[in-house]
Amino acid sequence: MRAIAALFLALILASCAGPQRIAGADTGAGAAANSPFPTALPPRYAARSIPRDTLTGQPLIADYLVIDKSERLLIVYQNGRPVRAYRGLQFGDAPTGHKRFQGDERTPEGIYTIDTRNPRSSYHLSLRISYPNRSDRAFAGQYGRSPGGDIFIHGQPTGRPGRMRGDWTDGCVALTNAEIEELWQIVPDGTPIEIRP
Repeated sequence: MRAIAALFLALILASCAGPQRIAGADTGAGAAANSPFPTALPPRYAARSIPRDTLTGQPLIADYLVIDKSERLLIVYQNGRPVRAYRGLQFGDAPTGHKRFQGDERTPEGIYTIDTRNPRSSYHLSLRISYPNRSDRAFAGQYGRSPGGDIFIHGQPTGRPGRMRGDWTDGCVALTNAEIEELWQIVPDGTPIEIRP
């Protein structure tokens, strides 16, 4: 029992390690052009370290994301292995079904990518999902409608304490502010994201 408690304590302490630099990371003038991560976090996040894998000690760098809408679960993968899970996701007012049109309050389903980020988001921080794709635009176009866009994974409304209740976004995926801060650090632009019903 003591061995298990000691291992658990070691894992907790490892995840709370101080600021670390990613080995081999380019911090010179060319870093901005070559890095899918922001070159500098806003000052309020700059002192935070990149989370590390508690098993390997390596920096966590996501290479695939899965959102399971029915489970309200986001899983972060690195090298085919789940390394983080976020539960209790919040969606739009109509969380069931694939987003088809602007204003339908649904979150898309399918495979997209994280294509950019917004450090000055009205919702703490935000990572944009590449919706709509060609198929989404074609479907909406058949009905003479817009598929919508600007679908993000983001935090809670900036300046509002605590967490909103229920589903409240316009089709985005909301996390707590602490969760989006961690996700922001470990998800590079270009990361594939699979959103399941």
